[in-house]
Amino acid sequence: MFIIRPIEQKDLDGLMELLKDSGHGLTTLPKDREVLKKRIIQSERSFSQRDDRPRGEDYLFVMEELFTGKIVGVCGIISKIGGFEPYYFYRTETHHHESKQIGVKNDIVTLHFHFVHNGPAEICSLYLDPAFRNAQNGRFLSLSRFLFMAENRKYFEQEVIAEMRGMVNDSGHSPFWDAVGAHFFKIEFPQADSMYMQSKKFIEDLMPKSPIIANLLPEEARNVIGKVHPNTEPAKRILEQEGFKYAGLVGLFEPGPVVIAEIDKIRTIRESVVGVITEITDKSFRSETFIIARTNQKFRATLGGVVELKTGGLKVSSVTAAALKLRLGDNIRFATFKPKEKKKKAAAKAPAKKKKK
Repeated sequence: MFIIRPIEQKDLDGLMELLKDSGHGLTTLPKDREVLKKRIIQSERSFSQRDDRPRGEDYLFVMEELFTGKIVGVCGIISKIGGFEPYYFYRTETHHHESKQIGVKNDIVTLHFHFVHNGPAEICSLYLDPAFRNAQNGRFLSLSRFLFMAENRKYFEQEVIAEMRGMVNDSGHSPFWDAVGAHFFKIEFPQADSMYMQSKKFIEDLMPKSPIIANLLPEEARNVIGKVHPNTEPAKRILEQEGFKYAGLVGLFEPGPVVIAEIDKIRTIRESVVGVITEITDKSFRSETFIIARTNQKFRATLGGVVELKTGGLKVSSVTAAALKLRLGDNIRFATFKPKEKKKKAAAKAPAKKKKK
């Protein structure tokens, strides 16, 4: 059984162990002990000291195997990107050109340097131990954040983005970086990736502001624009099911797609319900699977069953109650684990032809 909870300083060793085989491209979680330690401290401060509106708080959560205490996953939310130090992207534009004289049609794709000071919220820093990757664990790790956002709505911006990991291989090779970034920054991709976490000023200093014509890039570099790393495909599909859509923005170094959604239209947030626990039982009962989070204490989420009673309260199992440290009278926020399948409309039958006598 797994729970998701805010990260703590005691989790640093477990986080380092989790990330040891994470490869390149996980920009916000570098395998640097001091950087991760500072981020954990920043996360703890974000949970404990908040203003009445989002100011760039950085929330980091861990997925813990309940009975062993092993950290098997991590995910994060930034309440608002930008501020004094902006976030950088490329905005893609496609222009159609046609010459009737020579019978040629052409689409020209351009990349425009784009930065955001007053930005949206961002979900980020998602990584799951390969040994624990399956459809259930990955979905749970990703969607649990939305229950926290639903419960703390005023602390997040109206729009939410996710910058998906782009095409970088395990040795840190990025064909797009080789074709574009390397010419301007004169450093290797892993070094630039690491520097990005410490300060983004070097981007403003060295990146040309003129549009880049993607058609002139080598084919290997063109083909990765807007594409996600194979390991990130499942995470992208989950977000698309939640209502996220490609926004025409891509990452600056390895141009993975940026997807966006209005916070109140995200399925898990929109469909989540709050109720009070009036029964905790050791007996088994029928229920679909829900993501469940407690609301009146420090955030803590798990998967389990919930039954709405005729009395108006909720019933959960003793296992769920123990995992979330719930007692009778506590409130929970819960949402269905998977989107409900849309029923296909039955095709209208054509009227039978009458036989001629």
